Amino acid sequence: MPPGGSKSSTSQDRHLACAKTLPEGPGVYLFKDVAGHVLYVGKANSLRSRVCSYFTSSTDLGPRKQPMLELVDEIEVIETEGEWDALLLESRLIKDTRPRFNVLLKDDKTYPYLVVTTREEFPAVHVTRVPADHPGARVFGPFTSTGALREAMQLLQQIFRFRTCHLDIKQGDPVNRHFRPCLLHAIDMCTAPCADLITPEEYGRDITRFIRFIGTQRTNVLDELRQEMNTAAEEREYEKAASLRDQLSAIEKLSERETRRRGEGAAWQPEVTVFATDPASSLRSLQKILQIDDPVRCMEAIDIAHLGGRETVGAKVCFIDGRPWRDGYRRYKIKTAANDDYQAMREVVSRRYREAGQGHELYPDVILIDGGRGQLNAALEIFAGLEVQPPRVVALAKQEEVLFIDGIEEPLKLSRHHAGLRLCQAIRDEAHRFAQQYHHLLRSKKISEGSTGA
Repeated sequence: MPPGGSKSSTSQDRHLACAKTLPEGPGVYLFKDVAGHVLYVGKANSLRSRVCSYFTSSTDLGPRKQPMLELVDEIEVIETEGEWDALLLESRLIKDTRPRFNVLLKDDKTYPYLVVTTREEFPAVHVTRVPADHPGARVFGPFTSTGALREAMQLLQQIFRFRTCHLDIKQGDPVNRHFRPCLLHAIDMCTAPCADLITPEEYGRDITRFIRFIGTQRTNVLDELRQEMNTAAEEREYEKAASLRDQLSAIEKLSERETRRRGEGAAWQPEVTVFATDPASSLRSLQKILQIDDPVRCMEAIDIAHLGGRETVGAKVCFIDGRPWRDGYRRYKIKTAANDDYQAMREVVSRRYREAGQGHELYPDVILIDGGRGQLNAALEIFAGLEVQPPRVVALAKQEEVLFIDGIEEPLKLSRHHAGLRLCQAIRDEAHRFAQQYHHLLRSKKISEGSTGA
């Protein structure tokens, strides 16, 4: 045994025994050396499980962090109300204590920030690596994990319903009267100032609460909401009181993982099996391979179905945050083509995205065409004639399972285990299922009518 090996083993056993007594809830942990200097700061959904994982015999932290374990003398933890609080606290502690084994958060181009564009009439909330691109914005961070930050933002958007788009929105703009809000409004995650559905004053109150909330004033925000709710109820403003009650309930349940998606709502379709991996991780993988700057949240897929040119139909399905949203599904009975898949695709694309092409609504982040280069080109022909272009259009061929991407000549071939590809396959297959279902419905109806006529 090398010198000091016995001491190291004894120290590791002591730390493991200590870790097993830690709380099971979320929080931040600090590893300190014998002089009390902070060596490392980390966050955890379960303090006990995470800290225990450092001191098991199979632990391998890599050449940079493994030596840290030899120096740990004390473990300190700070419990938080939820994962979001832990994320914020970790960021502040790393900046304040500058631990030796943490990557220092200095480079704006490497680490994510949260910005609130407070100079705008209707401030937006964005995750960015370059906060200087948003002069005058309220900036939080930097943070250690882009994925964790984006996931936290989706949770908080369910409560405060802020906008994340880049639209230039002004109250009273004539464009607002004809603008169709995006799907985040349909699932109650945005109050849609783009369509004049909320005043600047009301929207400003939500943004102010959001800023105070992430600035660790959760208790004050809750007290304020309760007071406003009671006042609204006394004044018989029952709709306002109900909205405030929902905000209160969502904040109080924020630390419960089951509120991450509004799972109890009828809009989500749990019967559709998407894939075994994490949807958020798959969306990040897709964003990377498609070279999209903003996070991918809304995807739509289009498929055409017919039998020998008879009862030709099109179908569009919608996924939000990697999960099917049934209210966004649409069916199209093709009017301009029989046995021509390309023309049928042109018709569906034209009918579905006419308003977006005129600037009256936002496109989804990714439009997925079921087919190969031919189907993609047919869709792009329609988009080329529109005033506003979509962010990204791709096609997924069934046999080769390769992605054809607008503007890129060669198809993209990915590993069949690639999370982004599996997401596209799941959405493509759901569009195919929905199109076939409509096609069979029309065929059955026609057969039934023929039998009755006979």
